[in-house]
Amino acid sequence: MEQTIRIKYLSNQIEKLDYIDGKSDWIDLRAAEDVVMKAGEFKLIPLGIAMELPQGYEAHVVPRSSTFKTWGLIQVNSMGIIDCSYCGDQDQWFVPMYATRDTEIHINDRIAQFRIMENQPKIRFEMTEHLGNSNRGGFGSTGRS
Repeated sequence: MEQTIRIKYLSNQIEKLDYIDGKSDWIDLRAAEDVVMKAGEFKLIPLGIAMELPQGYEAHVVPRSSTFKTWGLIQVNSMGIIDCSYCGDQDQWFVPMYATRDTEIHINDRIAQFRIMENQPKIRFEMTEHLGNSNRGGFGSTGRS
């Protein structure tokens, strides 16, 4: 089912977002300003957009696969979550980055990507003494004999 999402561009210098059907269901996000970073420095990089996500949905923001190779950047929170309440005219999206080397990001560089996900359903935890399933061998044991 196709969704319509209202978006406000806070920069007229970045390309408009585009969903490319059949290629990927992740949408590229672009730097909204030039950013110079020194090795070991942290910055919030503005993405030049604010969005009104549908009720019951959130956006997951992660680096593109080439972000580290190209700029030496690591997203410090591993994955950003933007919930549907972050939807005001000035609620600009940012990506928090840590530079592992001196680097320069330019306006319109595709440095991150996002997808829209449905919120987790309400759950209830039930205590038990036994789960009644076979043990797999512990954390990190997959593929070991």
